[in-house]
Amino acid sequence: MGDPKKQKKKYEGPRFPWRSSVLQAELKLLGEYGLRNKRELWRHRTMLSKFRGIARSLLAVPSDERKKLESQLLGKLKRLGILHETAVLDDVLDLTVEDILERRLQTIVFRKGLAKSIHQARQLITHGHIVVGDRKVFSPSYLVLKDEEDKVGYAPTSPLSNPEHPLRVLLEVEAEGKEGEGSE
Repeated sequence: MGDPKKQKKKYEGPRFPWRSSVLQAELKLLGEYGLRNKRELWRHRTMLSKFRGIARSLLAVPSDERKKLESQLLGKLKRLGILHETAVLDDVLDLTVEDILERRLQTIVFRKGLAKSIHQARQLITHGHIVVGDRKVFSPSYLVLKDEEDKVGYAPTSPLSNPEHPLRVLLEVEAEGKEGEGSE
C-alpha cells in the first residue's frame, strides 16, 4: 500500500533545468497563467506527456486492437475540452501545455470576466467565492470539463453574488470600456 502521508510525485522536472531558454519559457507561462510555482507547470506538462505517450503507443498497435483504447483517450480529452469533437489520434500529438493550462478553473474564471486579473481569479477560487455547478471548488488547478464550463460562477453564499458589489461594478465598467474601444 504505502504511507498516505508520503504520496507519489505527480510531476517530472525539466531535463535541463538551468538552460536559459527553458527558464524563460517557464517564467513566461507562470506569469501568463498565474501559476503559483513551477511544480504546477511541471504537473500539467507531465500530464500532457502521458497523454502523448499513450497516443504514440496506440499508433504502434494494429488498428483493430486500438479502437477501444483510442476512443477512451479521445473521449477523455474531448470531455475535458482539450480536443475538439472531430479530433483524431494524431491531434493528441499536436497538443501543447497551453491547451491544458487553458482548461484550468483559474484561467476560465479570468476568461469569463469574473475576475480582474489571473491572480485575482486564483484568490477568488481559494477563498471560496467560485462554484462549478452547485459545489465550491477551492483548487485553481481544477480542470473544468467542457459541459461544466457554463456552470462556473460566483457562489451564492459569497458577497460577490450581489451585483452591487464593488468588484462586480468595476468589472462591468471595464467590460463596457473594452466594448467601446472595439466599436470605434
